[in-house]
Amino acid sequence: MNRSGKINIFKTALFILILITQVFATNQVKTANGVVEGTGKQKSGVRMFKGIPFAAPPVGDLRWKPPQPVKTWAGIRDATKFGPRCMQQSVFSDMVFRSNGMSEDCLYLNVWTPANNNKEKLPVLVYFYGGGFIAGDGSEFRYDGESMASKGIVVVTMSYRLGVFGFMAHSELTKESPFHASGNYGLLDQAAAIRWVVQNIAAFGGDPKKITIGGESAGSFSVSAQMASPLSKKLIRGAIGESGSVLSFNLAPRIFPLSQAEQKGKEFADSLKADSLQKLRSLTTEQLMEATKNPYKWQFPMTIDGYFFTESPAKTYAEGRQAQVPLLVGWNSEESGWRSVLGNAEPTPDNYAKAVKIRFGEKADEILKLYPGTTREQVIESATDLAGDQFISFSTWKWADIQSQTGGKPVFRYYYAQPRPRMKDAKPDSIPPKGAVHSAEIEYAFGNLGSNQVYEWTADDYKVSNVMQNFFANFIKTGDPNGKGLPEWKSLTTTEPIYFMRIEVNSRSEEEKNRARYLFLDKF
Repeated sequence: MNRSGKINIFKTALFILILITQVFATNQVKTANGVVEGTGKQKSGVRMFKGIPFAAPPVGDLRWKPPQPVKTWAGIRDATKFGPRCMQQSVFSDMVFRSNGMSEDCLYLNVWTPANNNKEKLPVLVYFYGGGFIAGDGSEFRYDGESMASKGIVVVTMSYRLGVFGFMAHSELTKESPFHASGNYGLLDQAAAIRWVVQNIAAFGGDPKKITIGGESAGSFSVSAQMASPLSKKLIRGAIGESGSVLSFNLAPRIFPLSQAEQKGKEFADSLKADSLQKLRSLTTEQLMEATKNPYKWQFPMTIDGYFFTESPAKTYAEGRQAQVPLLVGWNSEESGWRSVLGNAEPTPDNYAKAVKIRFGEKADEILKLYPGTTREQVIESATDLAGDQFISFSTWKWADIQSQTGGKPVFRYYYAQPRPRMKDAKPDSIPPKGAVHSAEIEYAFGNLGSNQVYEWTADDYKVSNVMQNFFANFIKTGDPNGKGLPEWKSLTTTEPIYFMRIEVNSRSEEEKNRARYLFLDKF
């Protein structure tokens, strides 16, 4: 072989080596704490990085402390598997995890990015899962970020402490805290994840100045909380809330003054005969899990702690001290069932009137005017609406309403009404819900219908998913859900007529007809 041929072979080999190096390099990202190597580009054009620590493991002396900084690591950290989910009981059957087990050491996040390099400055979605602050995880299939990322968005999900590990306050914890605060550790985890994103997301091709936070149920509560907190409100550009907020009359006891929350913590400690913080921290994970095996018996509230919440969130929103950012927010058509009002009684007008009287006393007549029930069909419809409003819809309405008045930026409200199709294993005589039940919209919004094998998805379902996901994607990119090929979505106004987007097979803008209901409930 002549010299020219050898040179050509050498050049070819060098070119192949460079290509291989570049391919592998695209899977590696340097964060502030070290290099992570994720999963290579998928057919969608998205790369995935899973199980990245955003705070130190909250174990030992760090149990019941705000999240602490991550220790820097040497070498390359594998980021191809989800981290452990936070400690929780098995509560909700629709939660399907991909997490690496369960542990107190659970403060990890996941990144899906379509960026080819760190110069693209793409908009970012940071999403908080639902589960009543007692269950859930960022590894659930329905929160998978690949489909949303393929629309030109960097998507982040994370895990935050739950239950007793995430929300217990105690006077000794307050005393040891440099902020004279305790509780809210799960919310502080979320705030730490947002700060991590601000510091690191540019390395994944994201823009730290274009962060939208979103969440469903407890995740939606969390978004409204982060908007009210001085720790996070200046770090975000937009917010998405799906069913729920901290501005609720029904769930208000879940936001306690610090002294009241400390008393709840003392009652829990007394139940374990733990008369000191040292003894509480010496308890094993298993002992704490056993003590809270009924998570509804020991539900620990959010706390007006003077640190995460410097005042009541209701006051913050009323006086316009929350994040001044665009908000996309809404709820589902069947957040709760009519039996939540009637129990086992048949849905007759008489039974409905009796149930409303028991629940509302002297206010019953007004409720019956606003939620009438003169026929069986009307009773079912009104009782369903009333149950949903009391459960979670009112608080979502209140958030949208007050943000439109004091938030300084557009608010886009939706009403999600697409029922799920039949389950694949449903009995022939089973009757599916008429409306969209709580959490039904998640797979549609994320474009993840295909990952849920429980339901017989139809072309209509995929049509709804496409519209809803594009609404969300447009909002994350621009602060406005409107875009080509979508029905026009009007923002809320402070004067009537008020419009919202009804999302179903034929999504459309509709005029508000039930404002009187919410204004009445707002008086409580």
